[in-house]
Amino acid sequence: MNPSGPPRPAAQPVTAQGKLLLVWAAAVLVVLGVVTAAAIRTGPDPRTGFLAAVESQWEEPPAAAAPPAEPPRPAVDLDTVDAGIARILAENATYRIGVVLADTHGGEPRSYGDGTEFVAASTAKIITAAAYYHLVETGEKELDVPLGSYTAQFQLQAMVNASSNDAWLLLMQDIGYPQLIEYAASIGISYDPEENLLTAAEMASVLTQLSAGTLLNAEHTQELLGYMQQTNNERLIPAAVGPDITVQHKYGELEGYVHDAALLTRGEHSYALTIYTWGEDGESEERLAAIHQLTDVVATALRG
Repeated sequence: MNPSGPPRPAAQPVTAQGKLLLVWAAAVLVVLGVVTAAAIRTGPDPRTGFLAAVESQWEEPPAAAAPPAEPPRPAVDLDTVDAGIARILAENATYRIGVVLADTHGGEPRSYGDGTEFVAASTAKIITAAAYYHLVETGEKELDVPLGSYTAQFQLQAMVNASSNDAWLLLMQDIGYPQLIEYAASIGISYDPEENLLTAAEMASVLTQLSAGTLLNAEHTQELLGYMQQTNNERLIPAAVGPDITVQHKYGELEGYVHDAALLTRGEHSYALTIYTWGEDGESEERLAAIHQLTDVVATALRG
C-alpha cells in the first residue's frame, strides 16, 4: 500500500508544435493588453459631472483677453483756439499783446498779435536759471556753495518762485553776462541781459525746451519746474485755469509790461502759453481780464 497515493503519470515532453502554440498565445495576450490600455487612455472621461466640477475649481482660469487700447485723445481744436484768441485781441486793441501757443510734444508754434520784442521783465529769469543749472551740469558751478548770504540753490528758488531781483542779479553776475548771452544763443535765443528784450515766441521756445527735457537733466528740470508752481503771484495765467490743469509759470511786470509765460498740462497734452502785454495802466482789471480770457480759450481746448 502506498501511503502517498497513487503514482503520478510521468511528464510528457513538450513537442515543437506545442512550443509554437505557446509563443503565439503569449503574443496575442500582449497585443490585447496594448489595445486595452490605449482604449482606456483615449476613451471618455469616467468622472461624473460633480467630480469634474469640483476639479475645475482648482484649474487655472483662462487668461483674460487684454482690454482694447484706448484711442488717443483728439488733438486740441486749434481752429477754435485761433478764432477765440483773434476775437479777444480785437476787443483789446488798445494794448500791445503778443501770444504764442506751442505744443511741447512738437509741431509749429502758433503766434498771435504782436510778434516783436517786449521788455521781458522777470520772465527772462527762466533763462538765467537754465544757464546756471547748465553750468552746474558741466561742473563749472555748484548749487550748495555760498552766493551772497545764502547758497546758489536758495538764490535760484528765490529768483524763480518769489521773483527776487536781488537773487537774479547775483546769479547773472556769477554766470557772467557774456556767458549768459552765449548760453541763450546755444538754445536758439537772441538775448542780452542788459537790454532784457524777448519776443513771446522766444519765451515759448525756452519753456518748450524745458518741458521736453532738452535744456537740463531730469533732476534739474523737475526742480526748476517745481519752483514755477505756487509762486508769489498767481493772479495771471494760473487764476484762469481750474485744478484739473497743472500750471508752471513765470510772470513779469515792469512799467506797463505785464507778462506771464506758462506750461499748461492736462493728461497727455502739454502746451507752452506765453502772453506778453504792454499798456499805460499796469496790472489793471481790464488787463487781467484780457489775460484771463486768452488763457481760458486754451484751457477750454485742453479739456476737449
